[in-house]
Amino acid sequence: MTAAPETSWTFLTNHAHVLLAIAAEPQIRVRDIASQVGVTERAAHRLVSDLEVAGYLKVSKVGRRNEYSVMLDLPLRHPAERHHRIGELLKVLAHEAKK
Repeated sequence: MTAAPETSWTFLTNHAHVLLAIAAEPQIRVRDIASQVGVTERAAHRLVSDLEVAGYLKVSKVGRRNEYSVMLDLPLRHPAERHHRIGELLKVLAHEAKK
């Protein structure tokens, strides 16, 4: 079997990668989200904001840091997956460190 050629697309969006990072570490800094996802800090702020506005994240201040809560019971956004919940996705794709 030969190695698959490198491609320019991935199966998960940056929004999904942000949710995975936050679920693994609820007090993660945006700088660290950007680094993990492979985007700029500005893009990471936008992704977090998108998720918050859509109701998938709740953000609260704890001292000088943000603490995030992922709304696990909300459905996935695409019509083909709306019968699945965010919590299901996160459970399946959780980072190894969480196991």
